[in-house]
Amino acid sequence: MRGQKPKLDNVVPMKADQTVPVPEAPDWMSAEGRDAWERLAPELAAKRRLDPTYHDPFAIYCEAVADVIRFTGDIAAFGSWYEVETRNGRQQKKRAVWGQRQDAIATMNQLAARFGMTPVDEARMDRPGTGRGGGQFDDRPRPAHRLGDHHGRRRHGLDLRRAEGIFRDRPAGRCRG
Repeated sequence: MRGQKPKLDNVVPMKADQTVPVPEAPDWMSAEGRDAWERLAPELAAKRRLDPTYHDPFAIYCEAVADVIRFTGDIAAFGSWYEVETRNGRQQKKRAVWGQRQDAIATMNQLAARFGMTPVDEARMDRPGTGRGGGQFDDRPRPAHRLGDHHGRRRHGLDLRRAEGIFRDRPAGRCRG
């Protein structure tokens, strides 16, 4: 290369090369929740989805992960059901920990969607032209949703496809379907 060598102090790093500091887990978290935080927070911080305002919801997600792990271990050790003798004979009933694990899984799924932690939700957040990501992480204002507009088909009680003459063979009136 001809000329003077480039100086590294004036080189602007690419966004992918910039390191994002990983925040510390909140003090109130359990040890298992902290393990989940330490495992998952660097990835979310790198995707810029772990702003300070999202620390508490992410901590709740990590606690739900810890609960699922704990409840699954309990189910593995003691089983997911027990038997009782009733007047109708022997019956199998689910243990309470089964329902607790289902609640923790539901919490995990709900919060995972908010942070784009499933492939579908990540694709929704990373759509081109939506800023840093869609949904709660988008910095740009979104246009207001028109009331009554369901994908351009019905607005204000009017079937736009019929109004445009697409269904000419059907009589105008109430839309079935």
